[in-house]
Amino acid sequence: MPYLAINGGPRTVPEGAIRPWPPVDDTDRAAVLASLAGTNHAFGPNCVAFQEEFAAWNGNAFAVATNSGTAALHMCLAAVGCGCGDEVIVPAYSWSSSATCVLHHNAIPVFVDIRFDTMNIDPDRIEAAITERTKAIIVVHLHGLPAEMDAILAIARRHGLAVIEDACQAHGATYRGRRVGTIGDCAAFSFNQNKCLCSGEGGMFVTDRQDLVEKARMLWSFGETRTPVEARDYHAYALGWMYRMSDLVAAFGRAELKKLDDYLAVIAENARAFLDEIEGAPGLILPTIPDGCGTNWYNLMVRLDMASFGWNGPPVEFRNRFLKALLAEGADAGCYQRFILPAMTVFQAKNAYGSGCPWRCGRDVSYDPSAFPEAQRHTDTHIGMTTPLRPPNTPETARLVARAFRKVAEHADELTR
Repeated sequence: MPYLAINGGPRTVPEGAIRPWPPVDDTDRAAVLASLAGTNHAFGPNCVAFQEEFAAWNGNAFAVATNSGTAALHMCLAAVGCGCGDEVIVPAYSWSSSATCVLHHNAIPVFVDIRFDTMNIDPDRIEAAITERTKAIIVVHLHGLPAEMDAILAIARRHGLAVIEDACQAHGATYRGRRVGTIGDCAAFSFNQNKCLCSGEGGMFVTDRQDLVEKARMLWSFGETRTPVEARDYHAYALGWMYRMSDLVAAFGRAELKKLDDYLAVIAENARAFLDEIEGAPGLILPTIPDGCGTNWYNLMVRLDMASFGWNGPPVEFRNRFLKALLAEGADAGCYQRFILPAMTVFQAKNAYGSGCPWRCGRDVSYDPSAFPEAQRHTDTHIGMTTPLRPPNTPETARLVARAFRKVAEHADELTR
């Protein structure tokens, strides 16, 4: 008799048990409607207030509200002075924006493999990737887990490199008592639909340095030197984009920021419930949280140990079968990235701006995917989840999803027949 729902067995998570994120309430509606009733729907008063409030919440001197986390990352590249042909070190596994932001400023990404246990860049591999052209290191706090900042900062200091924190997923995460986004030279946050702080779309550039925020603002607003709330001369002093946030988005973000600490507490409680329930399930590699790191559990990752399941074929094939079975059980789970960054066409083709640019402006960099085995291993074996851990879902919701994982793991023989 089959046990798995995919084969006709009973479903573990009832229909409707997992509720959507974010839980919009009357405070969100009031904030957005008040903005709509105002007279400035471009970069308006809510944008200014959101910058100030987020900077205070995270502990930064300066914050600039953007239309996306990707825009904020591009601003980081401009702020630290990266340019044509410069090289920037990036982890081999992340969201594509962690590397395409380098291309946006006509610089060249150089990939470094990750540590399998933390999924973050491996500090022990960074120095081998540094050349005379290296300008910066982009440190991704992937899935809300801080990278090993002490080791990375020590390397950066030895070589005179800037450190950019990609904190797009890491709102509220801490490293040795400090919030991410306050440790490197500058940082980027994202507020899109999936993030722990959601304003629909949007982001924030943050730094403690006056010189960096001034350079970032030029890219952010048409290459101008004055912000939209100042007396502008409408003169472009440098190459600029239009990366500003709108007032409606900022109003939503401000309302959600007031609830963020409570959200993070609920997410942490739900993550603990999930991990307690799933402990001991066969074949599952559960998250590693190093000493001194405080994760926000943005995306809780479970990896599959193929050997324990007796699977000798391509890992990704079994992972996909496992995921399909999970979804049939009603678990809201998925794959975050199905490709390592060096394998993506934009890097394999080396033709981002046409005519081989930016690589022809610097040196030829190898993007052989086989050089990043830990990133590939993670890519092929991971399954993650966000919504089941988020409010208004509860520890019981998280336990239901954990039971679905356990059920599939314990009856994985049904997936290999």
